[in-house]
Amino acid sequence: MKEIKWVKNTMPKTDDKNLSVMALEEVEKARNFHKTIPGYAPTPLAHLENMAKFLGLKDVCVKDESYRFGLNAFKVLGGSYSMAKYIAKQTNRAIEELDFATLTSDKLRKEFGQATFFTATDGNHGRGVAWAANKLGQKAVVFMPKGTTQNRLNHILAENATATIEELNYDDCVRLADAESKKVPNGIMVQDTAWEGYEEIPSWIMEGYGSMAMEATEQLNDMGIKRPTHVFVQAGVGSLAGGVAGYFINKYPENPPIIVVVEADTAACLYKGAVAGDGAEYNVDGDMPTIMAGLACGEPNTTSWDILKNHVDTFVAAPDWVTAESMRVLAAPIKGDPQVTSGESGAVPFGVLFETMTNPDYADLKAALKLDENSQVLLFSTEGDTDPERYKEIVWDGKDYK
Repeated sequence: MKEIKWVKNTMPKTDDKNLSVMALEEVEKARNFHKTIPGYAPTPLAHLENMAKFLGLKDVCVKDESYRFGLNAFKVLGGSYSMAKYIAKQTNRAIEELDFATLTSDKLRKEFGQATFFTATDGNHGRGVAWAANKLGQKAVVFMPKGTTQNRLNHILAENATATIEELNYDDCVRLADAESKKVPNGIMVQDTAWEGYEEIPSWIMEGYGSMAMEATEQLNDMGIKRPTHVFVQAGVGSLAGGVAGYFINKYPENPPIIVVVEADTAACLYKGAVAGDGAEYNVDGDMPTIMAGLACGEPNTTSWDILKNHVDTFVAAPDWVTAESMRVLAAPIKGDPQVTSGESGAVPFGVLFETMTNPDYADLKAALKLDENSQVLLFSTEGDTDPERYKEIVWDGKDYK
């Protein structure tokens, strides 16, 4: 059976210039925008009090993104906000002037004109971009990597987007989308990763993700939890992880939580960089077979990587069985705790926590993370059953990935 791998962060620090991307005032702007979208409500924070006792922890709280705008995943937060910021910039407005009603008005649409938003996706990001473009009366073109399920493609097509599954991996789909966006008038790349020369829109996407972290902080406070001692967050390219880490470092600069980043082991580019320890970016090439489709990304977001190497405590690479086990545990929690319907990419942080606290093989990881009866742990379940058939296969049928 494949093991969980982990490494403490020993990379050299930088001048931390990208931490300001997640400044609290910028996250507040994103949150205020999201509040104007019809149907907005904070997603639940599942307080697993009985699970915490079972694991020997003080608190375990899971942010449940399966309720986000009826889209079953958090990604729309970044796509919608980055598109709003782009339109604000193109029309010489501050984002504070553009609530969702103004953004979708005929008047603004005539002023802004017709654009085509291009992106690559394993599913959730592309669905969020397609949904936002559809609401805005704009076009969306989405490229999806090989291995993408028909169900994920259908969700995007249902938002009036052009979408195709390519014989390429995720990172090559990103390059294809970028190239195609340059071939059409008013083609705009809306991608949740950054590279040299393409940093602005990915930074807006990260700020959009910050809404989720800000909600979680408020909900923790309502529960009487002043701050989490530990934050577990998953990573593909690292945009979410960098956004979450950046928010909490800015929120608690004097006493930040211990931040743990979890990746799918077949696509663990951040873990690979942490193992190398020199601070450089490292890629994972070729096929990246994993049930965690949203994490099957092999090239780091450069903006996020800078935040992560300055502030993450530990990087973890997890095999598929860890998230499959976690999906089952969250779906059938200890009596009295709320159920969390968590998809393959959503469940893996809790899976790592569960194994760390219950499996003697990971006692050294438990000690390294200083997890004990005083720990108050926050985790993010970033998607629900976005692929219902696979979810049932894992949770109902107990498909074994060991």
